[in-house]
Amino acid sequence: MRVGVVSLHYPPEPNFLVGEMVDELVSRGHEVRVLTGFPHYPKGRTYPGYQQRWRERTTKGRLTVLRTPVYPSHDASPLRRIATYTSFAVSSLPAGLHYLLDVDVIYVWHPPPTTFAAPALAHLLRHVPVLLHVQDLWPEAVTESGMSPEGWRGRAVHRLLDSGVRRLYRSADAIVAISPSMRDLVIRRGATPEKVEVVLNWTEESTFRPKPPTLAARTAIGHRGRCTVMYAGNIGPFQRVEVAVRAAAAAAARMDLVVVGSGIDEDRVRRLAQDLDATNVRFLGRLAPERMADLYAGAEYQVVTLRKLESFAGIVPSKIQSAMACGSPVIVSADGDAAQLVDTAQAGLTCPAEDWKALADRFLAAADLPEAERQLMARRARDAYLERMSRAVGVGRIETILHRISAARSDRRRQALGRDRRRADRR
Repeated sequence: MRVGVVSLHYPPEPNFLVGEMVDELVSRGHEVRVLTGFPHYPKGRTYPGYQQRWRERTTKGRLTVLRTPVYPSHDASPLRRIATYTSFAVSSLPAGLHYLLDVDVIYVWHPPPTTFAAPALAHLLRHVPVLLHVQDLWPEAVTESGMSPEGWRGRAVHRLLDSGVRRLYRSADAIVAISPSMRDLVIRRGATPEKVEVVLNWTEESTFRPKPPTLAARTAIGHRGRCTVMYAGNIGPFQRVEVAVRAAAAAAARMDLVVVGSGIDEDRVRRLAQDLDATNVRFLGRLAPERMADLYAGAEYQVVTLRKLESFAGIVPSKIQSAMACGSPVIVSADGDAAQLVDTAQAGLTCPAEDWKALADRFLAAADLPEAERQLMARRARDAYLERMSRAVGVGRIETILHRISAARSDRRRQALGRDRRRADRR
């Protein structure tokens, strides 16, 4: 197949899922054309070595990457974020007119919705089928993040985005959701049920893999010879890391919490730990990703916390895949699919979102768990990852969907040609 891939972010930006999917499709013999912007995420500045210009194309074997200009920004300004999204729609639309019209199928990474501009044109002009990969639910990702204005303006933004996203769902030939609950929400918003399938995300497997615990790793995280739980990731409004800090303070006699990462709520969470006199909570800041598998092995458990929102029922944070790929048991403070995934795999402990007392109980239960049971959890975590979430499994399912909608287009073409011939014969 000739596969078009449209994504605002693409390596060397840290969107490894798209990058690895593209590499895997190429290795399976497909010709892949990527349409993307110039790299600027996460700092909002164009990467060194790149210059924003019109249509920079690179080709290596069966892979071609076409970059179009974008307004580089990734700060807290809603207007600048809108400018980034809109600029990609404006620049990718004419570029895609020639670049995507003769592909067999188009894969679209969503969000933002503006990535759909060029695929929509190809779909309209040449009936090129489109697979929409939904990674986050809009408009909630905007309106519940503090990026949207309050009052009637916020409600207007919500209605506008909701209407646009519903049209995308109806327009796509197939949709991939990253969890069962997200699939249900996408269907409730207008997608045809038969079009929507669940494909769990995978992790960066070259980085996150089982490692033996080492003295160096335990020293790095300040392991004190007792149960140590690690939070690794963004510290923002959706993660509710303060819930883990409060729980750790309540369980201070039995366990330690190590926080690795940074984010806009980091200072507030650090102050909370100080106010609670939580001396068993340590902050290590952001560390290089290539160190994380070793550090995971140095801790007994990983913890994942999420905000309590209805729209988050379908969110499975990437931290879960990373931990399970490393064979690390997971303690989850979240509702919906994130907790269900760990419960089903029997790969950790769970409790409701934003309930620090319940999480404190889970921390104590984890500290009391026999080592043999913890090791069994670790093996279950790794096995579940390989069976349900690995890159080979995920890309294989996406490839199957791409084949199916491409074949359906070919069938429609043959049927249309047959009808035309019959009409000609009758004349």
